[in-house]
Amino acid sequence: MSAYVVVLVNVHDPVAYEDYRKGVPATLALYDGKYLARGGAVEILEGDWKPERFVILEFPSVERAKQWWSSPEYRAIVGIRYDNATSQMIVVQGV
Repeated sequence: MSAYVVVLVNVHDPVAYEDYRKGVPATLALYDGKYLARGGAVEILEGDWKPERFVILEFPSVERAKQWWSSPEYRAIVGIRYDNATSQMIVVQGV
């Protein structure tokens, strides 16, 4: 069953963050992940969300998503995000 990783990101240093943004796609491919949404325009319909950057990733399963998140390939670049942005990330099982 598909799973989705949803990430809200507020970038503090766009220049430094660019290295992270460029590095993620190769890590996703290794774990059968793909982008469904990646930093496009966000329009608030309800509530008080104010995400600067919104990302949705799709994986074949929650297990595969967690393998990507904990992988050596992703761990090698995630520090760039930690150093240059504030973010929240969840994984949710699809229906």
